[in-house]
Amino acid sequence: MPKETIETLVSELIHEEDWRRMRATAACVSGGPRSVQALIEALRSGSSELKKEAAAMLARLKDPQAGVALVGLLEHEEEIVRKAGAAALEQMAGVLDTDTARVLVALLPKTADGAPKQVLTRLIGAIPTSVLPLCEMLQHSDQDVQISAALMLDHLLDPRSVDAFIDAMGKPAVQEIAVGTLKKLSAIRERIDATFNALRDVEGASEREEARMATVIDLLGIGRPSVEILIEYLEDDDWLVREAAADLLGKIGDVRAVEPLMARLAQDKDTGVKELAIKALGLIGDARPTQLYLDAIPIRPLRVYAMEALAKIKDVEVLRGQKDLFDRLRTDRDGLVAYNAGLIADKLEAIMATESEDRTEDTEHD
Repeated sequence: MPKETIETLVSELIHEEDWRRMRATAACVSGGPRSVQALIEALRSGSSELKKEAAAMLARLKDPQAGVALVGLLEHEEEIVRKAGAAALEQMAGVLDTDTARVLVALLPKTADGAPKQVLTRLIGAIPTSVLPLCEMLQHSDQDVQISAALMLDHLLDPRSVDAFIDAMGKPAVQEIAVGTLKKLSAIRERIDATFNALRDVEGASEREEARMATVIDLLGIGRPSVEILIEYLEDDDWLVREAAADLLGKIGDVRAVEPLMARLAQDKDTGVKELAIKALGLIGDARPTQLYLDAIPIRPLRVYAMEALAKIKDVEVLRGQKDLFDRLRTDRDGLVAYNAGLIADKLEAIMATESEDRTEDTEHD
């Protein structure tokens, strides 16, 4: 019997028999670029139900090549498909490239107000690479397009838009928005700089720790507009400033911070900074730092934080290969390590038990 193609296996993501769906899922996960391309084709030519399942699988694989095709689902006639596309894009926000962001942003001027506009706005705000195409839109010949981009950038308040707004000051349609946005961005920068400068001047161990916590409380309310600036402060010479920046980025929970925080966890010479970086990454819940967490388990000052971060990973499937490790750690003498290992092992056992039940049912039906 000839071996089934990846395209055939992808089509079986919606097969009525559980074992076929499970086989299709396994093939997609292990199929690499070929499965990604087959899934993208399913987004274009498959049934609505297959489009929905293919979008969910692509979100799991997190391959940025799928971004443009997923954006295409946002204009589908069926709401279930539009929702699947939006959910996948949101889950992949941290890995989507500028090409995807550019296609997404291009929908902004032609999307009517209401729920579709709200979904689009949320997605653009969640995808870090969207700022560049929005800045490019400020130079568009159509004034309505300029205004749409300017209003979105004013909503995002991202420091990366400063130069674009300065360049757009001569455009009457967006001049007022540009002035207002630049004033807001300047105020945010000044407040963060002043607060961190004051933190550096504090002396005494206990006083510095209290000042760090006060700094976090003071700046947390700024939220996402502070992310790019806080990422800069992760490179500060003062370890206390790096700690505060990492703490804030974790509490804000923006995916832009994942890779800079990973760099701090991997490279910083200060244990306190590493601790705050791993805590912050745990709060964000992204799977990309998984190997760094696993590497940190043998390091005593970091092992509890590493286990807590592993337990907070949203896509627990990435930990399947470490099941034996978590089973061993269930009996660790550190209660928090054992507790979190148990949480992870229980989640993995639940997934495996469900798969086993499905296989048993299919065997009985054959």
